Amino acid sequence: MEITRVQPAGLVMSPAFSHVAIVPPGATTIYVGGQNGIDASGAIVSADVAEQSIRAVDNAGIALEAAGATLADVVQWTVLIASDADLGAAYGAIAPKLATAGAPPLVTAARVAGLGVPGALIEVSAIAAVIVTEGEHS
Repeated sequence: MEITRVQPAGLVMSPAFSHVAIVPPGATTIYVGGQNGIDASGAIVSADVAEQSIRAVDNAGIALEAAGATLADVVQWTVLIASDADLGAAYGAIAPKLATAGAPPLVTAARVAGLGVPGALIEVSAIAAVIVTEGEHS
């Protein structure tokens, strides 16, 4: 059993995202709520969108690890970025962290007027899936 990411003919082919993910029955699904570029105390790590982006993804990684998953197990990312933030700088900073073997995960991105955390320029959330093999327990 494995998670299949599909880039079907007739849709744009991108190295950054897939269009469809098929998670087989029996996989454990993990949902990570919105993560910002904040430290453990809740303080924004920097006014720089690249630094905030890296920390937001690192925070998602910490959350995934607590559930027995890694960034490589992410099936879908949702990325909200402040409308005045540099999208290229944000994506350039996190693209290497989001790269996976094979087809990339699904990505939904939106520019927004503001985020719930004052000073936040980016927020990421994720859906991951882990195939549990016999003998393993979640």
